[in-house]
Amino acid sequence: MKTLFILNDGPYGSERTYNGLRLAGAVAKLEGGAVRVFLIGDAASSAHRNQKVPTGFYNVETMIGNVIRHGGEVGICGTCMDARGMGESDITENTHRSTMVELAEWTAWADKVLVF
Repeated sequence: MKTLFILNDGPYGSERTYNGLRLAGAVAKLEGGAVRVFLIGDAASSAHRNQKVPTGFYNVETMIGNVIRHGGEVGICGTCMDARGMGESDITENTHRSTMVELAEWTAWADKVLVF
């Protein structure tokens, strides 16, 4: 099963990105599960490198790493990165700057598209 997760909300505040990444991580662990995550809008900041959160609080950078460790891919909207002053050196390891063209390709690739 090929699943695309499109995340829109910022990493903290709302729990949508948190829950989307939890589900993406779980699907990535399934046998035959292929996962791609596209971070758009405020969710682009979810892939900011070296996040520091209070002890006991979830860390979305770590959650993104979990998806990647299980074979998932993570793309970040380049326009959204620019709007937030994020460059290539600011993003989490093994994620990449992406485009609407890639999001369109990923959408065509997916059996299911989930939007958070």
